[in-house]
Amino acid sequence: MKTRLYLTPADQGRNLSLEEFETADSQEGYRYELIRGRLEVSPIPDLPHERLLDRLRDILKAYAREHPEVINAVFGPARVFVPGIEEGVTAPEPDLAAYQNFPQDLPEEDVNWRDISPLVVVEVISPDTADKDLERNVPLYLQVPTIREYWIVDPRRSYARPSLLVYRRRGQKWQKPIRVKAGGTYTSHLLPGFTLDLAHRA
Repeated sequence: MKTRLYLTPADQGRNLSLEEFETADSQEGYRYELIRGRLEVSPIPDLPHERLLDRLRDILKAYAREHPEVINAVFGPARVFVPGIEEGVTAPEPDLAAYQNFPQDLPEEDVNWRDISPLVVVEVISPDTADKDLERNVPLYLQVPTIREYWIVDPRRSYARPSLLVYRRRGQKWQKPIRVKAGGTYTSHLLPGFTLDLAHRA
C-alpha cells in the first residue's frame, strides 16, 4: 500500500503530481497550491481577512440567488485549473470564484474542480500573499478563457474600507486595470444590476 504524503511548509517548491497533491494530508494552518507542478505554501489568513471575505461571499451569493442566469454558484476558497502550462499542473486557489454555468443538476460526487471554470475570481490581499495576488495570479488567470474579471481586494490600510483593483478581459489580454478607491463602489456590465460597496456598514 502506497504511503500518503504529509505536506508541511518545509515542502515549499516540492515537485508533485496532481494525484500526489490531491491525496496528500497536510499540516493545518496553511494553504497549499500546485503551481507549475510545484507546491506553494502560504499561511492561512487572519480573522479580519476572513470576515471581509465572508462579506464579499455573502454579497456575491445574494446576487447569484437573484440572478442565476448570470452566476449560479459561488465558492471560496476554490481551485482553478489553468490550461496550457507545460511545466506541470497549475491550480491556483482564489479566495472566491463565481460560476456562470455550474452544473447544479449533477450529483455532488460527480462534480470535480477540473470540470468547472469560473467567470469571476476574487483575491483578498494578506500581507503574506500580496505578491501572489498582484503578480503571480494576473497572468495565470488570463490563461483561463472563462475568467472575464479578476478582482483584487486590498484591505491593508483598512478592512472596513478596502480598495479594489479589477482586471477585465478583452480578448486575449487584460484591459488597463480599474482602481477603486478605499470604501468606494464598483459596478460591472458583466453582472447587470450588481454594485459592490467596499465600505462596511455594521
